[in-house]
Amino acid sequence: MEQLFRQLFGENFILMGIVGTVLTGFATGVGALPVLFTRRVPERMLDALLGFAAGVMLAATAFSLIVPAIELGGIGPTVGGILIGALFLAVLDHALPHTHFIKGAEGPASHLRRVWLLIIAITLHNFPEGLAVGVGFGSGRLSEALALMAAIGLQNMPEGLAVALPLVRERWSRSRALLYALGSGMAEPIAGLLGVLAVTWMHTLLPWGLAFAAGAMLYVVSDEIIPETHSRGFEMEGTWGVIVGFLVMMVLDNAL
Repeated sequence: MEQLFRQLFGENFILMGIVGTVLTGFATGVGALPVLFTRRVPERMLDALLGFAAGVMLAATAFSLIVPAIELGGIGPTVGGILIGALFLAVLDHALPHTHFIKGAEGPASHLRRVWLLIIAITLHNFPEGLAVGVGFGSGRLSEALALMAAIGLQNMPEGLAVALPLVRERWSRSRALLYALGSGMAEPIAGLLGVLAVTWMHTLLPWGLAFAAGAMLYVVSDEIIPETHSRGFEMEGTWGVIVGFLVMMVLDNAL
């Protein structure tokens, strides 16, 4: 895949970052395709898939973000960037009104329609993922960026299904739920563009950018995804999903 990207885009890492995050965003829609054929997926399976997504994100955070950040900037900027990234997501999480399918409403009270509150929640969730891919391409380390792109695409698939299924259960049409799931991934190219531009134009920001994305991803995994897999009584399935997802991403990272 690295050779293909170089043939298509040369050394234009900004364009690579845009294309990469568009592909990961579309993976959300691909993961939601089963709603065209069924209204229900066993909750046990869904929690295992979401655990898999969390494991992939954790491995991608460790191997494709934190390790390169330490190599490029040392431990100090890496620790600082992780803390800033996590704090940034925590502030947004508490400052912006939004609602989750399972956790319910968070942030300040709002009179916005529920669909807009859901959109805000999904945007908060997808922003660090797109940012991570964008920063990865902006680093110029193409093999690691592609591994990160593959990781985010993989974990977006069960998340797309998790977005679409509740909408179908709430009597949305299947096609509308699928389009909504696909659209939820389109926050990633925006964040990816910001990330790739920032570290391309100011190369000294690269270790900070990698660590910032890592901190934001860790916050999302711990605050949202893992608790969701433990909320319906299938903790063991969610836990094994995390382990399998971590191992798959570890192998993928080394293979690419």
